Amino acid sequence: MTVYPITLNVPRATYEQIQRAAQKVKRPIDELCVEAIVAAAPTLTNTSTTLKAALAQMAYLNDAALWQAVRSTLPSEQRERLAALHEAQQRRPLSDEEQAEEEALLKLYREVILVRAQAAVLLKQRGYDISDLAQFEPLE
Repeated sequence: MTVYPITLNVPRATYEQIQRAAQKVKRPIDELCVEAIVAAAPTLTNTSTTLKAALAQMAYLNDAALWQAVRSTLPSEQRERLAALHEAQQRRPLSDEEQAEEEALLKLYREVILVRAQAAVLLKQRGYDISDLAQFEPLE
């Protein structure tokens, strides 16, 4: 794997937070930073293993990023299409193409839920009151 050097200037408090996390897990700071960047910019081709790694790395995100993640939703076009497929399935068997589309949308839906749940857990661990999260727009 080719690697590229990057120089980052971060506030002292951020550096100290990363340093404490690295010491806690006994890993180099640069590895934690790379994992945090990867988690913050996931690719569209996430596999289950990649998703699990991304969820684990969410612990290194700042509070603002976690609040953004906990409020994330499936895009409205995809929610509407999934609902349409579910309605169609009640009336008739789905075609192979429709079934594949439904499975892909359900996979994406589950991933969004997992990200939201992980963000909520981390915010709760950091002392935030997350009791009002039920007020956010549902995924379906």
